[in-house]
Amino acid sequence: MDSDWRDVSPRNGLGGLVDRLTGPGATKAELLLQFVPPLVAMVAAPAYALTLPAQWTPLQLGLIALLALDLVGGVLTNATSTAKRWYHRPGQGWRQHLAFVSLHLIHVLLVAVLFRGGDWGFWLGTSGYLLGASILILRSPLYLQRPVALGLYGLSLLGDRYVVTPTLGLEWFVPFFFLKLLVSHLLQETTYHTGKFPEKPVS
Repeated sequence: MDSDWRDVSPRNGLGGLVDRLTGPGATKAELLLQFVPPLVAMVAAPAYALTLPAQWTPLQLGLIALLALDLVGGVLTNATSTAKRWYHRPGQGWRQHLAFVSLHLIHVLLVAVLFRGGDWGFWLGTSGYLLGASILILRSPLYLQRPVALGLYGLSLLGDRYVVTPTLGLEWFVPFFFLKLLVSHLLQETTYHTGKFPEKPVS
């Protein structure tokens, strides 16, 4: 299967909003993978939390649902060929990728404040590791980015297991958080032709 880096522009209107999230030209199979499992996670995550011996507020349960939707959806969306083609299109360099990653520091802040009682050590440690790991990946030669990213992701799992106390009800947060950003988003993988668009003309 040939790789395909064609530049496809987003549609106008509501379709354009979807294109900017999933990448223009996402196939039906990609869209199913990007939307169905996250919707299931959005229900399953707060349902799991309710089985635990904790008193949850509506705000906490709502945030658990949104975090599950965003992280599961982000892992799957950013891993598709269509999203790779969009997020790694010409003009998207290390500054744009680091800006995308930095937006997710809000996720860590919300978890630290609303679920860990204002645990600033968790916020600073997780945020610092995210930014440092992202810079290391982006500054690595392209052919080394995958092993560097996977190694740094593995370290994040060890840190979550042995250094940081997992967040009650959000034990899945750190693994999915770093998987979305360090592996699914930052890596410039081969964007295989999906058959959504006509083949490139042979020169």
